[in-house]
Amino acid sequence: MPDSSRYRITHRTHYRYSEPVAICQNQVMMIPRELPRVRCQRTEVKISPTPGQSSAHVDYFGNPVQSFAIDMAHRELSVVVTSEVAVIAPQFPPADQTAPWEWVRDAVTSGSDPNWFAVEEFRYGSPLVTSGGAFADYAAASFPNGVPILKAGFDLTRRIHKDFRYDINATKVETTAEEALRLRAGVCQDFAHIQIACFRSLGLPARYVSGYLRTLPPPGKPRLVGADQSHAWVSLYAGQQLGWVDFDPTNACLVSTDHVPISVGRDYHDVAPMRGVVLGGGTPALTVSVDVVPVVESP
Repeated sequence: MPDSSRYRITHRTHYRYSEPVAICQNQVMMIPRELPRVRCQRTEVKISPTPGQSSAHVDYFGNPVQSFAIDMAHRELSVVVTSEVAVIAPQFPPADQTAPWEWVRDAVTSGSDPNWFAVEEFRYGSPLVTSGGAFADYAAASFPNGVPILKAGFDLTRRIHKDFRYDINATKVETTAEEALRLRAGVCQDFAHIQIACFRSLGLPARYVSGYLRTLPPPGKPRLVGADQSHAWVSLYAGQQLGWVDFDPTNACLVSTDHVPISVGRDYHDVAPMRGVVLGGGTPALTVSVDVVPVVESP
């Protein structure tokens, strides 16, 4: 696996309405944020029809946000965000050589970890994720006393991948972690919420990561335009030395250069790629496509 990768990412969102929209206000969270292992080198946002108002800001969690309003009648809305990013592979010690998970928890809860104030809010419940009870029971098998934190974290990642069925029809965007746990099914958003709830039930800070996953075509098949996907995974605070470590329970892996993070928050509610309100519009039809294309360096 390479030490770093560069990608050109194109995220296309298109709404077609059955009736005219008189006015709309939206916010877009598809612009990659700067992280220790991610560098956003270029971003372009194209919106049609042209907005009457547009502004950019950084939200509470440090995510770039583009807000816009269209005050002319329209029956279609197109948002295309193109970015170029460099992603560096994370470097971690062997999992069984990391600190016992209770040490990390105790350092945060006692305030002896110098980062405790920044990570503390990710130990508590959020709109789509509650912790405790059934989540603590499920997590317990991966977190006996004294187990190294990365070893325990990856074991939980593997178990969620094994125990839960990937089913795009099982849940909706507003499905809570509790509901997904009961169903034992869902999509990447649900698997991330479940793992976050498990970590938090143990007193460990965990946050939701929204981003993109580069996919590869089957052997001998051409790459299909638009076939890549938005994705979600989990970031666990693993202590002062390791910082945030990302796990992908949907694919039972540690995150590396095939994953491009865009936004972080407490759960999906904080980082929806696009949200807004419209006046009119009737019944909307939505199409979304994503391309994550490697950028080949010139010799």
